[in-house]
Amino acid sequence: MDYSVGQVARFAGVTVRTLHHYDEIGLLVPGERSPAGHRRYGDADLDRLQRILFYRELGFPLEEVAVLLDDPGADPHAHLRRRHELLTARIEKLRKMAAAVEHAMEARRMGIDLTPEERFEVFGDDDPEQYAEEAERRWGGTGAYAESQRRAARCTKADWQRMKAESDDWGRRYAALVNEAEPATGARAMDLAEEHRRHISEWFYDCPYEMHRALAEMYVCDQRFTDFYDALAPGTAAHLKTAIDANAARHTP
Repeated sequence: MDYSVGQVARFAGVTVRTLHHYDEIGLLVPGERSPAGHRRYGDADLDRLQRILFYRELGFPLEEVAVLLDDPGADPHAHLRRRHELLTARIEKLRKMAAAVEHAMEARRMGIDLTPEERFEVFGDDDPEQYAEEAERRWGGTGAYAESQRRAARCTKADWQRMKAESDDWGRRYAALVNEAEPATGARAMDLAEEHRRHISEWFYDCPYEMHRALAEMYVCDQRFTDFYDALAPGTAAHLKTAIDANAARHTP
C-alpha cells in the first residue's frame, strides 16, 4: 500500500512543502511515482520519515540526519552523545536566561526600575532581589512585606545608592568591632545593632524589637544569611544575633 504526499503530511504532522524539500535534497525520496508523476510513499518511506523526524526533534541538522541514515560507518551513539551535550548546554543557557528575565520582572514589579548598568553600579554582585521569591513566599501576606513593596516602589536610583552606602558603612564598622573582639553585649555592639534595626525600619518596614530578634535568629539558622554576614568578618552573624538580642532586652521593659 502506498500513500500520497498529502496523506503522509497529515500522518506525520509536517507540511507538504517539507516533504517536497526532503525529496529535493535526497533525504526522503518517495519509492514510487504515480503515472501522472505524483509522489507515492510506501511503508519503507514512512519508516525512514519516522527516523528523520526523530533526529530532527533532537535538533540534528538535515545534513547530519542524512549521514546517520545513509552512512554505514556513522556511529549513532556518538552522534546522540554529542547532541546530548549540546542540548544540555543549551538547556543551562536557557535556564540562566529565564532566571534573568524572572529577576528583571520581579525587580520591575517591586519598583527597582534600574538599567543593568545602574543596578551593577548600585549593588555590584549583591543583587537585592536574589531572595525576593522566598521573601514573598514567607512573608507575602504580612503588613511588613506590603510596606517593603510600597517603599521599594518609591525609591529612585539615588535612594538605592544612599541606602547601599549606609549599609556598607555599617558593615565596615561592625566588622571592625568584631575584629577588635568587642563583646556582643557591650555598648558599641548594641548601639550598632540598634542602628541596624533603624536602617530596616527606615528603608523597608517598621521593625520592632521582637521582629528584629526573629531576623537575628534567621541570620544564624539560614546558611545564606550566615555567609553574608560572616563575609564581613568571621563570626559576625552569631555576634550580631547576640548583640540584637541584648539590644532588644535593654529596650524592652
